[in-house]
Amino acid sequence: MKKFIKFILILLPWFLSSLIPIDKNYYKTLTLPWFAPPSIAFGIIWTILYICIAISIYKITNNENKKDIPNSYKYTLLLNYIANQSFQPLFFYFKNNFLGFISCIITFITSLFLYKETKDLNESSAKFLIPYIIFTFYATILSLSIYLLNLTH
Repeated sequence: MKKFIKFILILLPWFLSSLIPIDKNYYKTLTLPWFAPPSIAFGIIWTILYICIAISIYKITNNENKKDIPNSYKYTLLLNYIANQSFQPLFFYFKNNFLGFISCIITFITSLFLYKETKDLNESSAKFLIPYIIFTFYATILSLSIYLLNLTH
């Protein structure tokens, strides 16, 4: 039970930005590229990705003495978390497509660094981040496309 609670405590902060009130209809008002998924898909995808991230962090924190976890891993994880959490308020609350795109780029870049830092500590933990990297790359392309398609709005 203690392990389950620890996992949940690692997982929950990733859903923090979903508590910010947003205009969910904003996405529907935008001109979207042909490869944009329906808005309902994002909740499902991000839930799966957050579970994968939490598994990766859980494995790192279980396999390593907390004092032995390098600061570079902690800082990279923190930067990635901040970038990840910034998208929803920037894009949906402030309705700023450009800042949403910047958030996506930073999330993608920091996810690559997080993968490297994680792989240095535990290769099997790093594998849980591969779907996150792939989706943040896709989200960056999607966000850039949305920004460019809606420049006049």
